[in-house]
Amino acid sequence: MPTYDYACDACDHRWEEFQSITAAATTKCPSCGKKKAKRLIGTGGGIIFKGSGFYQTDYRSDSYKKAADADSKSSSGPSESKGGDSKPSGGKE
Repeated sequence: MPTYDYACDACDHRWEEFQSITAAATTKCPSCGKKKAKRLIGTGGGIIFKGSGFYQTDYRSDSYKKAADADSKSSSGPSESKGGDSKPSGGKE
């Protein structure tokens, strides 16, 4: 649940309120009691990633990791590349 900033137009009191996203905005000021409070538009919280990095495969299951290892071992066998140079056929030499 996000924290919203509010300001009262009557007494200039400012406060933060922890509310659900679907909750209606508070209109009553807790300081003066008048219904002049307005929700302020903020920039929101920034996301900070710390550490060596976050990857899609960081949290894979053990069975996925075993299958990926087996697949990479089977595909890393002898390569089937063709030797020779790659000249187009049918041309003059």
